[in-house]
Parts: sequence; structure tokens; C-alpha cells
Amino acid sequence: MHPSLFGKTSPDDVCAIFADDGSSLTYGELERHANRGARLLMSQGLRPGDTLVFCLENDASFLAVCLAAQRIGVYFTPVSTRATAQELAYIVSDSGASVFAMAAAKAVAMPGLHGLLEPRVRRIACGGDAPGYLDWDKAAEGFDDDELPEPACGEVLLYSSGTTGKPKGIKRPPMTRAYDSADPRLVSLMKTCSRDTVFLSTSPLYHSAPFRYACAVLATGGTLIVMKRFEPEQALALIERFRCTASLWVPTMFSRMLRLPDEVKGRYQLSSMAVAVHGAAPCPVYVKEAMIAWWGPVLYEVYAGTEGVGTCGITSAEWLLRKGSVGRSTQAPIRILDDAWRELPAGQVGMIFFEGTGNFSYHGDAAKTEKVTSPQGWRTYGDLGYVDAEGYLYLTGRKSFTIITGGVNVYPQEVEDVLGAHPAVADCAVFGIPDDDLGEQVKAVVQTAVPHDAGPELGQELIAWCRSKLSAIKCPRTIDFDPALPREPNGKLYKLPLQQRYLSR
Repeated sequence: MHPSLFGKTSPDDVCAIFADDGSSLTYGELERHANRGARLLMSQGLRPGDTLVFCLENDASFLAVCLAAQRIGVYFTPVSTRATAQELAYIVSDSGASVFAMAAAKAVAMPGLHGLLEPRVRRIACGGDAPGYLDWDKAAEGFDDDELPEPACGEVLLYSSGTTGKPKGIKRPPMTRAYDSADPRLVSLMKTCSRDTVFLSTSPLYHSAPFRYACAVLATGGTLIVMKRFEPEQALALIERFRCTASLWVPTMFSRMLRLPDEVKGRYQLSSMAVAVHGAAPCPVYVKEAMIAWWGPVLYEVYAGTEGVGTCGITSAEWLLRKGSVGRSTQAPIRILDDAWRELPAGQVGMIFFEGTGNFSYHGDAAKTEKVTSPQGWRTYGDLGYVDAEGYLYLTGRKSFTIITGGVNVYPQEVEDVLGAHPAVADCAVFGIPDDDLGEQVKAVVQTAVPHDAGPELGQELIAWCRSKLSAIKCPRTIDFDPALPREPNGKLYKLPLQQRYLSR
């Protein structure tokens, strides 16, 4: 074992505790698992520059597979455990992955996936046996667990949907740094991490921010407290039990904790929490005010995205003086541009770009890459906003109609494509409407092929139709009917007035 791996001096130091079953993993155990796993992956034909896709729960196998890939120079893609067989097969195919790893229980529950994967793809099951899959745990036992003679740093290849509704890989050049060193792009995150960090990970590790924060904690030798799924009171109990010093949240989690009875909220000692990072979706002012009043000025808001175009951050003290801001850039300058690509002065609303960042391309989609790039070479997430005279950024809306529900991005086009394939649907529109719990919920309005078919019974049928083809988080919560959706003569759906009609209800 490398004597300074992840900043720890002892392989007996605990790197992760898994809250649901109380199991733990030391740095020494993780190192051995990762080295065996790396050799196993190479035995399946993976070479530097190749791609591995994996679909795993928040458990030890996720960390082992991730770190195994990270030391053999391959691209590795964690995928949502909510993904359907069709969604998984698409990402495996689109990424060109030659190896696919999956939780054994999910593989057994999804036998249809087998036929959707290309025959060339090697399949591995983690955590048990699954028909047609190589058992990771049993196979890995046959390999050495000492350090690889020539490790090479791998690179994560995350997927994010776009206007077409199909996920797109966000691909960066291979890393040239040492495989066990801290990612320099995590510099703003590293400020919150040290060997003494006890980090509460509240979200699925396959998401960009939870994954990157977990990497930052491991790279500095801290300890992860990993929740399999978020439960409000359990999160409070874990903070008290493990004296957590840092954590990561989305606003809907704050809302759920704030709705706990006062006697429950007062039951737990939370004073160890030094920094509570939140992002992924705008946080309502009243929610953030209530959280700061409860936890103190420990909240730190981050505005960022999977593409890594740019990052803003704001402390509680700064935010209390500028409520609604998402902070100042922690990296490159912010540029606000109008539709003619002209830079706007402070206070004027335009498209938000970051200068000199975003060294990535959308895998297999040069047009999409070009679409987020200004003539000056700056990149955008597609949001609208303005900066004040001091450089603090304020968001005013989204250029697209991306829905953020519970911190998860849902792209209307993908849902509309599924709804529109139902024989009873002549036209449809999907957009987000406010939700006190999730921030936004997915709303659909449908024009039926036969007018008298419209009604609650068809609405439930259409929701079930979506759930059979999409992850549950992407599916409409409710469906309304309209005899004629507002389309322009050129076929463009005039969605904004339709959405505003429901927002005003």
C-alpha cells in the first residue's frame, strides 16, 4: 500500500461507514479491494481510454469499483440505480463501454436488460450472483491486492441530458496526475476537507456533486458517513452520533427536516456541523432563513453543474446580506451576455457564461457542445441571471425548461417523447410547477386524439405508461387535459404561457 494514500498514515483508519447496516470500511480494506478490482477489470479487457459503466447502490462496492477504475486509466460512468433497462442499455451503448457492472439484486430483478446489451459487453455483478454476470466478489479473490506496478489515473464520464432528451456524456481529456492524488478541479471542495473531516453523504453517489465530494473526502483522508437514502430524522441522528463536521444537501432535504416536529428537531445535538453545503437547485429564501436560524451560519451554497463550466459559492454571512444570491465565482470570471453575444453590465439580465473553464465536450454531440459555447469561447449551463456591482450572481430563470425535482434534473423532451408515443395522445407538454417538498414537480398537459377520452382514468393510464418506460422521478405527478395546445404554425410549442397558466393557479 502506498504509505501516503489518500492522506492517511494508517490503513486501519476508517474511510467510510454505511449508515443503514452500520458496516464500515478502512482505507487499507478499500485499497486492497480496489487493487484486486483493478486487476479483475483488466482481465476483462479494459485498457487505458476504455469505458466502464456501473450501476451500484451507496455501499462498499460502489467505492471499490470506482477506485479500481480510477487507477487503470479508464473512463468510468456511474449510472442512476433508478434507471430502466432501456436507459441503462442506451448509456452503455452510447459511451462505447466494454464492461458493465451492476448490483446483483438489480441485475436479477431486471432480466430483460441482458438482451438489450450488445454481446461484446462484459457483465459483472457486485454483491452476489446473477445469471449471465461474472461475480465480482468471487472473481476478485483470485487477484493480488498489492499496489499496481504502473497505475494510471482514470477519469469520470458523467451523463447529463440535453434538449433532445437523450443523456449525453460529459467527456474530458484523460488525467495525467497521480491516481491517488487530489483532483485539482476540486480545489474549492478541498477547502472543507481534511483528515479530521467526518462527512455526511446524504445523496446517491452516482450524482455529480455527491460523487465529487466523496472523492474529495477520500483524497484528504477524511471519513464518509454514507446514507443509502435520505431520511430526515436519521440524518439528524447521524450528525449527532458521528459528530459530523461537513455535509451535502439539496433544498428539498432542508424542507423535509424543517417539517419535523419541534420535539424531534430539538432531540439531536448538531453543534459539530461546521459546513453544510447545498446546491443542485435554487433554495427558497424562507427555507434558507429557517435553516440558518436553526443550525447557525454554517450553510454554504454552491452553484455549479455536471459539466464543470464554472462554480459560484456563498457563505451564510454573505447570503444574509444578499438574500437570493448564489455567490461569486470561485474560478473564472462570470460573463453575462445578451442574445447578440454582447456582454452586459452589472444589474442586467442575460445568459450566464464562465470564462476560461469547461474543458469538456459532449460525447458524440459536437452540436450540443457548440450550443453552450459563446463566440468568445466561454461556456454556459443555460441559465439566465445577473451580477451585482460586487460580482455576486443572481439567477432569474432557466433558458430551457429543465425541471429540478428533489435536486434531480428532469428534461421535458424525454418525457414528452414517451407520452407522445401513447396512442391516445395527440400532443403534450411537460414542464415544472412548484412543489413544497421537491422544489418542482413534473406536470404534463395532454391533448387527446379522441376528445372524449380525456379524464382521470386516462391520466392514471398515462402516468403508468411513463413509469413503465422512465425512472419514477421523471414521470408526471399529475396530468391535465387541454383540447388544443398552443402551437405556432411552424410547429413550435408555445410552452411558456401554458406553464404560466398553471403557475398562477
